[in-house]
Formats: sequence, structure tokens, C-alpha cells
Amino acid sequence: MRPTRAASVREARLTVQVQPRASRNEIVARGGASLRVRVTAPPAGGAANEAVRDLLAEALARPRTDVTIVRGQRARTKLVRVAGLSPEELRARLAAVAPA
Repeated sequence: MRPTRAASVREARLTVQVQPRASRNEIVARGGASLRVRVTAPPAGGAANEAVRDLLAEALARPRTDVTIVRGQRARTKLVRVAGLSPEELRARLAAVAPA
């Protein structure tokens, strides 16, 4: 039996609460599979979304292309997919960079 493509790809998802137009880019808090972040970019034109992707990619030591906003492109609450990490690896990396 051949595994499906979805079964062979490692990925994790997390919910991110975003505060645009903050004084600096930072991860504020984490709780389980959710995260609160602040970004300096305004929400107009998708700039805040790009800043969120950059911030998470840097914090998780993943290429920017591995971080994708799946849902909530125009909302403060977003569902983000991180390719190349299992949910356990994602939790471990977040624990190292984000306050609980």
C-alpha cells in the first residue's frame, strides 16, 4: 500500500492572535496550540500578514515559505500552517522562544 502525499508531509497548525501597528515585532504569549503576536506593520495591503510570516519563520527557524496563513487573512485571528515540523516539534520550539 502506498502512503498518500498528505500522510508523508509533516506539518503543524496553530492559531495566532495578531495585534498590528505595535511598537515592535514580538511573540507575546503562547498557550497550547495558540499564540499571541505583535507586529509593527499595518493591516492594510496584507503587510501585517507578511510580518507575521516573517516573525514566525525566524522564531521557528524555518524558511518563510514553510509558514502559510491558511485562514484569517483579513482577521486578527489566523490559522497558520508550518510545514516541516510535527506538532510536538512546534510546541518545543515555541516553548524556547515564547513566554507561557
